[in-house]
Amino acid sequence: MRSKSSDQLSLAEAKAELKRLAKEIAEHDERYHGQDAPTISDAEYDALRKRNATLEDRFPELVLASSPSKRVGAAPQEKFGKVQHRVPMLSLGNAFEDSDVVEFLGRVRRFLNLPEATEIEVTAEPKIDGLSISLRYENGKLVQAATRGDGAEGENVTANVKTIDDVPEKLTGKAPAVLEVRGEIYMSHKDFAKLNEKQSQDGEKTFANPRNAAAGSLRQLDSSITASRPLRFFAYAWGEAPELPGETQWDVVMGFKKLGFPVNPLMKLCRSSEELLAHYQSIEERRADLGYDIDGVVYKVNRLDWQARLGFVSRSPRWALAHKFAAEKATTVLEGIDVQVGRTGALTPVARLKPVTVGGVVVSNATLHNEDEIARKDLRIGDTVMVQRAGDVIPQIVAVIVEKRPRGAVVYEFPKVCPACGSHAEREERDTGKTDVVRRCTGGLICPAQRVERLKHFASRNAFDIEGLGDKIIEEFYHDGLIQSPSDIFTLAARNERSLKKLKDREGWGEASVKKLFEAIDQRRKIGLDRFIFALGIRHVGDTTARVLARSYGSAEHFRDQMIAASHHDEEAWSELNALDGIGAIVAEAITQFFGEGHNIEVVNELLKHVTPTPLAAVAASSPVSGKTVVFTGALEMMTREEAKSMAERLGAKVAGSVSKKTDLLVAGPGAGSKLKEAEKHGVEVIDEAEWFKRVGEKK
Repeated sequence: MRSKSSDQLSLAEAKAELKRLAKEIAEHDERYHGQDAPTISDAEYDALRKRNATLEDRFPELVLASSPSKRVGAAPQEKFGKVQHRVPMLSLGNAFEDSDVVEFLGRVRRFLNLPEATEIEVTAEPKIDGLSISLRYENGKLVQAATRGDGAEGENVTANVKTIDDVPEKLTGKAPAVLEVRGEIYMSHKDFAKLNEKQSQDGEKTFANPRNAAAGSLRQLDSSITASRPLRFFAYAWGEAPELPGETQWDVVMGFKKLGFPVNPLMKLCRSSEELLAHYQSIEERRADLGYDIDGVVYKVNRLDWQARLGFVSRSPRWALAHKFAAEKATTVLEGIDVQVGRTGALTPVARLKPVTVGGVVVSNATLHNEDEIARKDLRIGDTVMVQRAGDVIPQIVAVIVEKRPRGAVVYEFPKVCPACGSHAEREERDTGKTDVVRRCTGGLICPAQRVERLKHFASRNAFDIEGLGDKIIEEFYHDGLIQSPSDIFTLAARNERSLKKLKDREGWGEASVKKLFEAIDQRRKIGLDRFIFALGIRHVGDTTARVLARSYGSAEHFRDQMIAASHHDEEAWSELNALDGIGAIVAEAITQFFGEGHNIEVVNELLKHVTPTPLAAVAASSPVSGKTVVFTGALEMMTREEAKSMAERLGAKVAGSVSKKTDLLVAGPGAGSKLKEAEKHGVEVIDEAEWFKRVGEKK
C-alpha cells in the first residue's frame, strides 16, 4: 500500500502534513548547514521539500508562514564572526521530473508575458554537492569570504578560504571596484579517499562523504588545518556587483573565468526544454566519471534583465531551477512506533527502523504523519517495509511487504491519551464537519511536553537563537524548575546569583560554560521585532509572516495592543490585520485567539520587561513607496500581478489584498471594480501603471 497522493488528501490532512514537514525540514536544515552533520541524504531532503511544494501547489490557502519554501539554510555558528550578506544567498527550487523542466520554462514565459515565438535562452551546468561560499573583492583583492549561513547572515571564513588554491587572492585583468563572486567549495573523490585514509591512520574521525569533508575542513578555527586539506572551487554566481563583466548569465560566468576563477566546463547554453533535458541526460551519464559529487543540473535564465523582472519567490529565484537526479529504495524492519508531542499538542508518530543504508546514508527512523497514515498502510511492529529516498516524503515507508509479516503481529492502536501528561488526546471537529487528521493533547500548558516544546521554539535559531540553550539544556532546566516560561530565561542569571546551588556546580557545567550562556542570553535582550513575534509560537505564524507583521506594526507594543483589540472584536484592528498580504482569515484568527488568552498577554508583557524588540528596517528605505501600503487591482497590462507584488515589496512597500482607510496607494488597471470604489470612499490616492513606474523611477 502507498500513502495518499496530494490530490487524495483532505484539507485537514494536508494542513497537518505541511506543519509536520515545516518542522522536520527545519531540523534537517540545522543539521546540514549549521552542524555539517546531516542525518539524511540529499535525495531524502529534496523529497521532503518536493512533497512540501506539491502540497502547497495543491492547497495554496494552507501555505504556512514557517514553510520551508520561505527560508534557506541555517543560522551561522558562533565560533566564527558573522557577515551580513548585502545580497541574500538564496537556495533553488527543485525539479524531479522532465515535466517540471517544461513547466519551469512555461512559468517564465507566463510571468514575463512572452509570446510563444520568443526564444528563452537558459544556461545548464552541474549542481556541485559542496559548500556555498561568497567571495568579496575590492579593487581586485579578496577581502572577505563568507558561508551561506541562513541566507541573510553567514560565517566569516576569510582566513581559511585564502588557503584554497582555486580561489584567487588577486583578480587578473581589469577588476571592478566591488565584486562578490559566489560558488561552491568541494572535494574530489580521490582527495576525499586520501583524507579519510589519513584520518583513520591518525586515529581521527573519518568523514561520511566529500561534502561533509569539505564543510568540516573549511570550518576550522586553525586555518593551517584547512590549508592541509585539498579543497577546490567552482564560480557560478554573484552577490553585490555594481559592474558585471557581461549582460547575460553566460557572459558573466565566462567573465569570471577571465578574472582567474575556475568555472565548470560542462556549462552549456540551451534554447529549449529539449536541449536542457538532453544536456541533463548527458551530464547524468558522465556523473560517475567526473571525479566529484554532483546531485543534479542547474538551469538559469540567461538574460539578466529577465532575471531582474522575474525576481524571487520566498527562498528561491523564479529564474533558476535545480533538476535533481533520481534516488533509491531499500527494505528494513519496523522495530517500533514512538509518539512525540509538539508545542501545539499534536501527537506525531515516528517509525523506529532497523538501521539501513540507502544510497550511502543510514536511515533509522521515518515520520509516519498521523494515525490515519498508519491505518492506511496497516503498519505493524515487526513488519518488513520498503523505505524510499525520493518520491514523496522521505524518509518514508512506502510499502509493507505483507508476505514477510511475522506471525502474531497485531494491529497498531494509536494512543488516546497524551504520553507526556496522561491527558485525553482528541481529534477536533473542524468547521467543515470533518474530523481533524491530527490528534492533540488537551492538557494545554499543564502538559510538560507542550511547555518544553514552546521553550525550545522560543530559543530556536529563527527565534531568539540563544547559543548554548539547546533542546537538551532546555529539557534539563525545565524539569529542574529553572526555566518554566520564556521570561525565566532572562532572569536566570539573577536567580543563579541568589541561589545556594549554582549552575557551575551542575554536572557538565563550569564557570566558563555558565558565563558563556549568560553572555549569550544578554546578547538577545535586544532582538528584531520579527524574531520576537516568531518566538511567541503563535500557530500559523512562521518567520515570513512574523516579518510581515513586524514591518506592518512597527513596535512590539503597537502590535500587542492592536492584536488585543482585534481579539476583542475591534472591527478596524481586525480589518487591518486581515488585509495584510499573506495573512488571511486563518492566520488572523490564530493570532487573535492567541491574544484573546490572558496568560499569553502576561507572557508577552513579562518578556517586554526584559527584552527590547527593534523595528524591522525597510527593504528599500530610499524608495518613494517605502513603508507605504499599496494595493493592485484591475487587469494590469505592463506587468503581471506577481511581478507587481514582487517589485513593490523589493521597494519596501507593504502590499495589501484589500483597500482600507490605511491604504496609501491603489494602482488600478483596466476593469478595476470594488477596490476602486473603496479607494474613492476612503480618499485613497489612485494611479495607473504608467504613473507607478514613473513614481518608483523604474523603466518598463
